[in-house]
Amino acid sequence: MPTSTVENYLKAIWSLQGPLGSADLVPVGQVAEKLEVTPGTATTMMNQLAKQGLVDYTTRKGVRLNEAGRRAAMNVLRRHRLVETFLVEVMKFDWAEVHEDAEVLEHVISDRLLQRMDEMLQHPTHDPHGAPIPDSNGEIARDGSAVLSDCVPGFYTLQRVREDQPSFLQWLSDHDLKPGANLRLREKNTVTGTLSLELPDRVQPLQISLLAARSLLVSSP
Repeated sequence: MPTSTVENYLKAIWSLQGPLGSADLVPVGQVAEKLEVTPGTATTMMNQLAKQGLVDYTTRKGVRLNEAGRRAAMNVLRRHRLVETFLVEVMKFDWAEVHEDAEVLEHVISDRLLQRMDEMLQHPTHDPHGAPIPDSNGEIARDGSAVLSDCVPGFYTLQRVREDQPSFLQWLSDHDLKPGANLRLREKNTVTGTLSLELPDRVQPLQISLLAARSLLVSSP
């Protein structure tokens, strides 16, 4: 089983490649920035991952997961998202406070315990933030969602929140913006950098920044 450090690197590379996979190489500097390590430290790890047969690494060009690395990344992502779901659904934690605990537990939970959690949860397909949970074969569903900041005015359903900062998630909760919420994008103001949203239980439109809206994935009803 890969170490927690290796798993964190694989997960970071996967997220930078894009959920659907990419043939492009990810610059090692981006990996270092995401994991908050020095470029030299990241470069050393790239060589180790290549030796373990988990990545394709080209010096001074970048890195990408090979099939073995992708499977390993999906395994840790599945553990993370199932743990978050278990903490919210069974242990009644708030969705804004489970990410850091899941970051720790994803590296230590056994396959046997994970399977039991999956059964107790009745095999969920998405975590509390709306992110798809990879199945036991490492496959992840395409959700067909769009980034709210890129959308034109109209009616949408919030599918997923990509940001995991507790303060942001709490703000969304306070304004009834959680996966499954229906909303109307009333206006996009590129001058002020804001969107105006109408929500079913709110009298006044909600103003949200374009930056925050980049973390919200929506679908058309």
